Amino acid sequence: MIDTYVHPATAKQALKTENYIGIRITPITRRRIDNFKRNRRGLVSSWIFLVMFIVTLFAEVIANDKPLLISFNGELYTPIIVAYPETTFGGEFKTEADYRDEFVAALINEKGWMLWPPIHFSYDTVNYDLPVPAPAPPSADNWLGTDDQGRDVVARLIYGFRISVLFGFVLTIISAMIGVSIGAFQGFYGGIIDLLGQRFIEIWAGMPVLYLLIILASIITPNFWWLLGLLLLFSWMGFVGVVRAEFLRARNLDFVRAARALGVTDLALIYKHVLPNAMVATITFMPFTLAGSITTLTGLDFLGFGLPVGSPSLGELLNQGKANLDAPWLGISGFCIIALMLSLLVFIGEAVRDAFDPRKVYK
Repeated sequence: MIDTYVHPATAKQALKTENYIGIRITPITRRRIDNFKRNRRGLVSSWIFLVMFIVTLFAEVIANDKPLLISFNGELYTPIIVAYPETTFGGEFKTEADYRDEFVAALINEKGWMLWPPIHFSYDTVNYDLPVPAPAPPSADNWLGTDDQGRDVVARLIYGFRISVLFGFVLTIISAMIGVSIGAFQGFYGGIIDLLGQRFIEIWAGMPVLYLLIILASIITPNFWWLLGLLLLFSWMGFVGVVRAEFLRARNLDFVRAARALGVTDLALIYKHVLPNAMVATITFMPFTLAGSITTLTGLDFLGFGLPVGSPSLGELLNQGKANLDAPWLGISGFCIIALMLSLLVFIGEAVRDAFDPRKVYK
């Protein structure tokens, strides 16, 4: 075995940290950030995706059938937060006011004003004033037209984008936590634990997920959390193989043997010493897993086994486009949003892969 001598000054330089936007980072982390920035396509894609996601987080103030703020008789009201009865504004009914109704709007405008969001429709608001039968083509009121039930397409795209990304984020993060933990224990201990774990994964991976969803849909009405739990039963397996391979390689390295000789516990060895080395492959894998999770939800919604009927869904919009070929704005708008979202995630994943690749050097 050949020992490599490292000059003390070089070793001290490698341990130095620097500040980056108020966070102390190592030179290795700084190099990864610089590599990510130099991938222009990935950097621009990350900014576009971040802006789109942040905008959709505030979907209620962008597309809503309720005003953001109402001034009536010198007092301010916030209908998007509090539900006010019609009698509050001089109406006749004690039910929640319909602010798009001409009678209620006239009562409010007579003694005050209303501040509306840019889009006067929520994802489930039906436009009863369409000049033609639904699905209606794009107009000044409905920028991308309406679906076959008279609901605004832009509003459903905004809410659908948000729920798809949030579903993908939650599924990817929890799957990574489960898959990394199982893969770490399999790779670290090996032997019978690794053998039993691999046989279980082979059997579990052969389960027909789609058939289980069909059976579940016939028993209960699937919702966000039911779908998340069911897909979580199978999505964690993709991370196991990546982390397991890294642990099998690293468990016999010198620094692990030295830590064992010093009396470090197995749990501390796994999470403090070996896992940081295995996380490089895991983080590189996560953007592509996120894209796959969003595609899975979209496909299930398209087949009718996804979110409940009426939920803002990109897959349901594609299904409407298939069923209404005379309304091309439905299929085209849904396809463009899904294609843009997945393309951005793939470009971000490529940039993350280059950032963590030690062989990638930009000049």
